[in-house]
Amino acid sequence: MGKFDDNERIILNVGGTRHETYKTTLKTLPGTRLALLASDSDIDSVLDQLQQVPGFIEYNARTNEYFFDRHPGVFAYVLNYYRTGKLHCPADVCGPLFEEELSFWGIDETDVEPCCWMTYRQHRDAEEALDVFELNVDNGEEDDEIGKRLGIEDVAADGNVSLWRKWQPVIWNLFEDPYSSRAARFIAFASLFFILVSITTFCLETHEAFNKIINKTESVRNSSVPDSGPQYEIETDPALTYVEGVCVFWFTIEFLVRVTFCPVKLEFVKSVLNIIDFVAILPFYLEVGLSGLSSKAAKDVLGFLRVVRFVRILRIFKLTRHFVGLRVLGHTLRASTNEFLLLIIFLALGVLIFATMIYYAERIGAKPNDPTASLHTKFKNIPIGFWWAVVTMTTLGYGDMYPETWSGMVVGALCALAGVLTIAMPVPVIVNNFGMYYSLAMAKQKLPKKRKKHIPQVVQGGSPTYCKADLNTTCNSNQGDLCHVKGSRVLERNRSGKTIWPDKGHMEEKIMRNFNSAVEFRLSLEVNAWYGIFIFSLQNSQYIEPVGKYSQPPHGANISLANGKACQRRLPFHQN
Repeated sequence: MGKFDDNERIILNVGGTRHETYKTTLKTLPGTRLALLASDSDIDSVLDQLQQVPGFIEYNARTNEYFFDRHPGVFAYVLNYYRTGKLHCPADVCGPLFEEELSFWGIDETDVEPCCWMTYRQHRDAEEALDVFELNVDNGEEDDEIGKRLGIEDVAADGNVSLWRKWQPVIWNLFEDPYSSRAARFIAFASLFFILVSITTFCLETHEAFNKIINKTESVRNSSVPDSGPQYEIETDPALTYVEGVCVFWFTIEFLVRVTFCPVKLEFVKSVLNIIDFVAILPFYLEVGLSGLSSKAAKDVLGFLRVVRFVRILRIFKLTRHFVGLRVLGHTLRASTNEFLLLIIFLALGVLIFATMIYYAERIGAKPNDPTASLHTKFKNIPIGFWWAVVTMTTLGYGDMYPETWSGMVVGALCALAGVLTIAMPVPVIVNNFGMYYSLAMAKQKLPKKRKKHIPQVVQGGSPTYCKADLNTTCNSNQGDLCHVKGSRVLERNRSGKTIWPDKGHMEEKIMRNFNSAVEFRLSLEVNAWYGIFIFSLQNSQYIEPVGKYSQPPHGANISLANGKACQRRLPFHQN
């Protein structure tokens, strides 16, 4: 064939839409797929190079047209990039699709114009936001897929699965996934009930109605230190102690079960919520164990444990397992770290400036006989003004400190206005983050169940006879189309368009043998059917071209460039 002409117009048919341009236009972006198509070389050699890149291309010599089975709408923007040098992102195309098309045409995503970069990045930001939510949405997973996800897939081929492998995912889902079954919902409700009871008990223990003051002076005087003075101890109502004990017993059973049946122990240990569970349970048992000891060290430890009882309030964070909104709030706080730092910096600068200003402004009205100039005001120094500035900038206004002079009042007014403006700037960003995360979480919860896709079983990529057939491409022939595969393996596409795949086991071994040894095939229905198809192919020579040195098929043949290997309708026949 002849070479391309620089002024020759090239016709590109992408997804049924014809585009016509010049070779010089396609050369403006070297290293891309279309630039390779417009290179100064024979058409055969160009197509041979394109075979090394995954994709699909068909050349029609009659119309001098190249067909690409790709998205036609996105290609219009790609071709416009060759013409103008500016790559814009279509607003009506999903981001992952546009990213995939850019990868196919060999265009770097960093070439997207700044005006469209945020639109292009929206899908990736949404995917990253969705990944942080572990909502355990049921996507129609089969039992084996759930087992693989949990790391507990059954490997017994004979079906004799151990009780541990059988019940481990069941028990784990009961305590981890509240939406997996009715029993899991009941356990989640029980856990929620005990959490609320435990928090209520913790709060009631501080009320004087449930506390009794006991005089320990007599017992102390009978000890080794009789002159230590009167000592009193506050004793909580035993009823609250029993209620707390029941709650801790439930939390202990729940924690031990989750530890035992967790598929990945390391991930369980690293979980913040699990650490909170352990820290909230441990002080109760230590307090019970040390309560009967009378040594000074035991009493000191016991007093410390009573002080750290506040860790029990951390159980409130366990509610995040049951309420999506709490998880959204946590992810929002983590995602808004930069905004919070910016808010703190703004407040710190404002506090420092206005605390200094109010200190010197209050000195203006000092009396002559006041050497410190601070007798008439509460702003004795600048550090005291920090508290006033924080309260004023956050618009709280406790009223414990206020300016006495007119100059101090002016500074106070400026401080309040600056506080409103300072807080108003980063807060909308945080609110938008919360709205985005919440909408994504709700969307992920309402995702419909995915239907299981039935994909034909093919030989794995590591096999020497592997050929990845493009199931998405259609075959125009009305007859059975044969695809040549390395090792003389054949795939057939019948009239209905359905691909007939050979068996991976005995069929592959026997087809790779000499064709004359077909009589050695086992007399099974599947083998005989495949053998008949193969003999039919040998008898009809018009379906098999003689061996030639050309590396490209005749014009009009379909080329499937999958993993750099050709799978086509008419290819040279290689006989062992």
